[in-house]
Amino acid sequence: MKQFLAFAYRVRRVVYFDVQMGDCCCKIAIFALRKILAINRMAYILNIETSTEVCSVAIGCDGDIVFHREDYRGQTHATALGVFVDEALGYADSRGEKLDAVSVSRGPGSYTGLRIGVSMAKGICFGRDIPLISIPTLETLCVMPLLYHDLPDDALLCPMIDARRMEVYAAVYDRALNMKRGISADVVAGDSYREFLDAGPVYFFGNGAAKCKDTLVHANVRFIDGITPLAKSMSLLSERKFMNGEFEDTAYFEPFYLKEFVASKPKKIL
Repeated sequence: MKQFLAFAYRVRRVVYFDVQMGDCCCKIAIFALRKILAINRMAYILNIETSTEVCSVAIGCDGDIVFHREDYRGQTHATALGVFVDEALGYADSRGEKLDAVSVSRGPGSYTGLRIGVSMAKGICFGRDIPLISIPTLETLCVMPLLYHDLPDDALLCPMIDARRMEVYAAVYDRALNMKRGISADVVAGDSYREFLDAGPVYFFGNGAAKCKDTLVHANVRFIDGITPLAKSMSLLSERKFMNGEFEDTAYFEPFYLKEFVASKPKKIL
């Protein structure tokens, strides 16, 4: 995966999930990727991302995103996901393409959103007798900054998912997605991530990063706005896992919630 992402970063102007780009550039990038990974055929994978307020679905194949749908309205996963999946399966079936696997965001993130996504992914896997792949949500968040932003060699990435109040789900990675600090629920304070910030630039992004802008004050703090975990960003990671045979036990797989679900009391109307 490190080699795969490193190459993708070097040719980020040929980002394959922009379906508007030129066919010639896409074919050159795909050919090079196949040479690096010794892959004759990349898998046809349905990716599902429901860990935050955005619901998205994408099909990745041969280094391209051939289908994708996204809903940014929030709180619509229970209805939007089924529609998107039906459209995606219809797209594949109408072209005689057989899904090789389903990839789903494993968390952390929204308890309800993760359960909806994983339940849908399991149903498809059982129904079509194909394997299940899970992708850590925070790794998915890192894909867009790696591909679209010029990061220095010593940059570290800190993807953040909002966990209410001043708490975020976060981890720290280098540019090759080596984990420098594990995933945890952080209550962000002025001295948070100090050991990493003292060593070099740290890029913060995700829907949890915005609320930290006034709290994290350091010369090496960098914020990247507008980064959301999307199904089309999962494709690089899910294809690599497929080729490595890194599958989940479909029957027993559970999302990574990080924290126990706490039900809130409904507000009194009267």
